[in-house]
Amino acid sequence: MTEQNEYFGRERLLAGDAMMDVLAATRVLVFGTGGVGSWCVEALARSAVGHITLVDSDTVAPSNINRQLPAAVSTIGLPKVDVLAARIADINPVATVEAVQGRYTPDTGADFDIESYDYVIDAIDSLADKADLILRCTDPTTAPRHAFFSSMGAARKLDPGAIAVAEFWKVDGCPLARTLRTRFRRSGVFPKSKFKCVYSPETLSQAADGPKGVNGTFAHATAVFGLRLAYLVINDIYSSTH
Repeated sequence: MTEQNEYFGRERLLAGDAMMDVLAATRVLVFGTGGVGSWCVEALARSAVGHITLVDSDTVAPSNINRQLPAAVSTIGLPKVDVLAARIADINPVATVEAVQGRYTPDTGADFDIESYDYVIDAIDSLADKADLILRCTDPTTAPRHAFFSSMGAARKLDPGAIAVAEFWKVDGCPLARTLRTRFRRSGVFPKSKFKCVYSPETLSQAADGPKGVNGTFAHATAVFGLRLAYLVINDIYSSTH
């Protein structure tokens, strides 16, 4: 057995040769590489996914260290996508990694060639950008080839056991999902197909309010959100090959 095969030998025992071949050829596009997206990327890389594109405009900040995989004292000021790309290359040297220091918006969405990917992961914070990405990825003319998966709000969560997966319109107890659904209803423009979300109904009412747009987080919760997103990709491939 070659060293390269040894890296992912445990996956091969569980998945089999056919699935490993599919994983190596799979193309995943991840929007957002912060507290949720970075952990998703880590799991995809360690699962031998062969093509990963990372999209995030941010650089590592001191406030990221509590929950984001690329964040450490030594990486403050560096682009998150570059830190993660280097990490992936060290995990799986034969993987193709594209690091895009940019942002998905309604104006830039068409630039990402979403339909050329097998899977798209939404770990975006911005409500307007997330809503537009959902519409694009559920439109059959611009959707990824296999599936689109979205993270709902991961802040103000403590219990990893409460983190679940549901179809978007069946997500219950999540303020972000509720706000998105209200936005779609008011605009009269709706997702054209169903899609799965990772969410938690947990509400910590005693959590302190930070500056506008800032909520409390723990790494163990945001990481589970990201790992559940990676699971959705891996499980979809497993189901199609077994």
